[in-house]
Amino acid sequence: MPRVVPDQKSKYDNEEFFRKLSRECEIKYTGFRDRPHEERQARFQNACRDGRSEVAFVATGTNLSLQFFPANLHGDQRQVPTREYVDFERETGKVHLKAPMILNGVCVIWRGWIDLQRLDGMGFLEYDDERAQHEDALAQAAFEEARRRTRDFEDRDRSHREDLESRRQQDPSPGSNMANADVEHKMR
Repeated sequence: MPRVVPDQKSKYDNEEFFRKLSRECEIKYTGFRDRPHEERQARFQNACRDGRSEVAFVATGTNLSLQFFPANLHGDQRQVPTREYVDFERETGKVHLKAPMILNGVCVIWRGWIDLQRLDGMGFLEYDDERAQHEDALAQAAFEEARRRTRDFEDRDRSHREDLESRRQQDPSPGSNMANADVEHKMR
């Protein structure tokens, strides 16, 4: 099953959802809202160092669970994110973050920064053309494989039916004639 839609760029450019989130807008850390602020700060920094966090776009209420790794490394628990994805050193008091993902069938990269004291900042989505091309190739390969399997199935089915028909014509069994006679009798 393909993970992306057929024309990702068009969907990214034309859907209101992506148009809103492609503009830099206010974001907030949404994890552990029931905990004291100091604990939330510590948990946020630890989560970033582990390569994950939860943020929300304030204006739209869109919540995202982010993973700060290259697209091909999602889910590898032993991996530590590089500075390209989690950068505590670029600006004092802030962490700059990058998270590639497939969102609503479109390859995007979430980019933003969060103030380590206030736990808010700015973020946006951008279209990930390189990954989109890769995912399109995977989807096309999956489609071709499904088409090949369907063709193989149809060929085997046709061959099986032809084989059965030739056997029936060569050696008609008395039972099959009686069944046909019963059907003809019922139709009258």
